[in-house]
Amino acid sequence: MKSLCIKTNNTNALEYLLNELNSIELNDICFSINEFKHYKNIIVHYTGSNVDDFIKKISSMLSLFVIDELETFFLNRILLQNYFYFNAEERNKIIDICFDITIDDFGAIFNKKFNCLFNSFFNFLSDNKSIILNGFINFRIKEYFNILDDILSEAVNHFIIEKEYLEFVSLLKLYINTQSSTCNCVHIIYSSSESILLDDSKNIINIETDIFHAKYLSDISFSSNDYTLNALLTLIPKNIYIHLVDNTIDEFINTLQLVFEKRVHLCTNCNICHLYKKYPYKKAKTNKGDII
Repeated sequence: MKSLCIKTNNTNALEYLLNELNSIELNDICFSINEFKHYKNIIVHYTGSNVDDFIKKISSMLSLFVIDELETFFLNRILLQNYFYFNAEERNKIIDICFDITIDDFGAIFNKKFNCLFNSFFNFLSDNKSIILNGFINFRIKEYFNILDDILSEAVNHFIIEKEYLEFVSLLKLYINTQSSTCNCVHIIYSSSESILLDDSKNIINIETDIFHAKYLSDISFSSNDYTLNALLTLIPKNIYIHLVDNTIDEFINTLQLVFEKRVHLCTNCNICHLYKKYPYKKAKTNKGDII
């Protein structure tokens, strides 16, 4: 026979654990709840022969309780301790990013968290008959908190990069809205993250560095599209027609839409699109006079 006492004054914990004990998939278990001077105790008795399996079931139940019921609280607590300079709205966004990170690789991250919690609970309960839940969680699951800290660190980095990106976009919008356009329209032939710029007459616009001097480029890099952005910020066309040869809207196209807003028109089915889809992109790039 094996008996365990789980001590807690957390009402949510009591409700969660009692509900799980009622549905536990293990025979020869009985439990009761008693209130003493300092704690409410859940007393669990196991009269079967597989004590190891019993401890595994209880350890699994306690591990899932921490993840299901307490994790958001712990993330917020770590965030306040280590990143106190963010305001409430920013902290909420960072917590949302934490959940996005977890969802993106749910299986691996969940297993990592669960396994470290499970091992901590199992090792302790194998040698002890009672556990003060609050004290154990605060002092004996450091590895789990390290995992949460890593997730938060990644989320904060994502948040800062996104914030800087939005500030960058905002500055560019402010700039183009205070400058005069130097041309009516520019056509962008866009494929595989590479761009060809054409003017009103379908002539190639040279976007080499010695023409535009790259004076509007930021620390945020869009690879081969840096000079395309620089050219557009120099010309500030009234209309930008983006011909998506491979029908792909990527980060760079989204950025152009954010910066130039209603000036941007996406196209996937005009004559220019068909011509560039018909011919290999590299050939089109070197023989554009023959194609357009």
